[in-house]
Amino acid sequence: MKKILTLIAVCAVIFFTAGCGEEKVQSVPDKVFAIIEDDADRKIYVKKKPERIVVTSASFLEPLHAVGGNIVGRPSSKTNTPDWAKEIPTIGQVYQIDVEKLLSCAPDIVIVNKGMNEKLLDLLDTNGIDAAVIDMKTYDDVKREIKIFSQLTGNVQQGEEIIKRMDDEINSIIAGTPKKNLRVAILHSTAQGVTVQLDGSIAGNIVKMFGLKNVADGMTPLENNPDAAPYSMETLAAQNPEIIFITSMGNIDDIKKNMEKSFSENDAWQTIGAVKNNRVYYLPQDLFLLSPALRYPEAVKFISNLISD
Repeated sequence: MKKILTLIAVCAVIFFTAGCGEEKVQSVPDKVFAIIEDDADRKIYVKKKPERIVVTSASFLEPLHAVGGNIVGRPSSKTNTPDWAKEIPTIGQVYQIDVEKLLSCAPDIVIVNKGMNEKLLDLLDTNGIDAAVIDMKTYDDVKREIKIFSQLTGNVQQGEEIIKRMDDEINSIIAGTPKKNLRVAILHSTAQGVTVQLDGSIAGNIVKMFGLKNVADGMTPLENNPDAAPYSMETLAAQNPEIIFITSMGNIDDIKKNMEKSFSENDAWQTIGAVKNNRVYYLPQDLFLLSPALRYPEAVKFISNLISD
């Protein structure tokens, strides 16, 4: 009987301290420079100030640089790469990071793009390299990431000042925009088809700031994309949005031609107020496809100008 009780006690200890082998428990170092919680619900104990930082998204460059981060590696990108960052070594495309190039940068920490580069985590852990998984779509995301970046660089006050400036600018834009009760649809067009964007997308987030009604609100998101829902011409016509915003990964001129061709060939489009009144707007990729980051006030101003017409 004693043997059985002892065995139960041992199992209980193993279960609660190690999750019966299913969960890896990270020990807390005696000394840490910063403790951060990333967007994958991971707690990272950064032992010393990172002197060499690699990012897997160009959207992380400006906010990290603004709080004094020393970036030694970045992905190849035609957009969102400031002039000062063009000489930084590249580590491959965003969708296909070159592991050898990344490791050759000898980073202290890697800022990993959520939903795209988490497969790097095991490799980084094996090589003893810290990693923080970051998601940066909504404005609240951006403010949270600036706080994380400022913790990593030790410039917390600088991060707070940046956030305050952005808050003030955005609040001023919203206050100066005429209040309108408009129904808005946000379409995302790719070679694979069209989806409608929900409030978690960049454009959806900004539309919500102005108190506009996103007609896709409440729709069931796609399984592989929580910020988008399936597109249906029939549903869109029934929703009858007064404004349509369009984002795209492709050439915006080609997308515009294809959409206008569809407008002229499908009579259902002509029943929609936004099409009838020429209130279909194509949003720039650098502000609405990739995170605008520190340019969020610029993206908010862009939408303000369109809805004020």
